[in-house]
Amino acid sequence: MHDDISYFKSIFDKAAASLRGVGDSYLESIVAGTTLLMDVLRGGHRVFVFGNGGSAADAQHIAAELVGRFSRDRSPLPVIALSTNSALLTAWSNDQGYEHAFARELSALAVKGDLAWAISTSGTSPNVISALRVARQNGFRTLGLTGASGGAMHQFCDVLIQAPATETPRIQELHVVTYHAICALLEERLFTARGSDLA
Repeated sequence: MHDDISYFKSIFDKAAASLRGVGDSYLESIVAGTTLLMDVLRGGHRVFVFGNGGSAADAQHIAAELVGRFSRDRSPLPVIALSTNSALLTAWSNDQGYEHAFARELSALAVKGDLAWAISTSGTSPNVISALRVARQNGFRTLGLTGASGGAMHQFCDVLIQAPATETPRIQELHVVTYHAICALLEERLFTARGSDLA
């Protein structure tokens, strides 16, 4: 029992250390990303969020918070998590390859001025990079959420938010706090005191 408590305490200590290690440069990138999101949404455009595995779950989490509500009642925001259409995802991946699944869906749904928000802890996921490349080619805005290295996402993102961690669990923990903070600020800045109209 004592060994188990020590083990779990060490995990929480690591997570806390990651959060304490956040510096101004990371916070500045979050500000830039939130500003980009506000510009896109105020302009009447949509946000498409995507990633693999835990990052796919994060994309759905973000969409749920912004279409639904984070901490206040207000109008919904047009945020769509790619990969939720399992029939499309599996059909295209089976017939044409998983590498282009996000790119295909993004090409079908997004228009110039919309935002592609990519999430990848490594920054190297081929299907994420493929979608970002298509986004750039079609005049979509691009936002990335990744780990310390940034991978190949640097060259395709208008704003890249790089969590200052290298272990996947620590990166993911920082990502959750990051997008929760973004959701909170979007609600505060985009809506009037009445809580329904875009400011």
